[in-house]
Amino acid sequence: MIIKYISFLIGIIWSYSIIKTQSVFSKKAGVIFKIFITKVSWFTLVAACYFGYKNFAIKYTVIGILIGVVIVNIGFYFSKKLIYQKFSEKQILVSKSFFEYTLIFWVIYYILF
Repeated sequence: MIIKYISFLIGIIWSYSIIKTQSVFSKKAGVIFKIFITKVSWFTLVAACYFGYKNFAIKYTVIGILIGVVIVNIGFYFSKKLIYQKFSEKQILVSKSFFEYTLIFWVIYYILF
């Protein structure tokens, strides 16, 4: 029972963190991210919620969803704070642009090949 609940929490945290990651990217990369990655994550989140509903009481399912959302939001908050402390604005912008263009490249590569 504990292993099932932990796997439910991991599913919630995994899918919600990918959904939350979409907000980090710019509009052009965000659209590609939304089309190809976030759609699957929404299905995963819904499937994890359904798994929780079928295997646990509704109370434990809601508590698990809330715990997952809070963990992801806290993780993003502290990650952002740490990144802005360690790196300059220019370094962050260069890294963000690199990751956005890499994402666009991999999606195009995936579509063509």
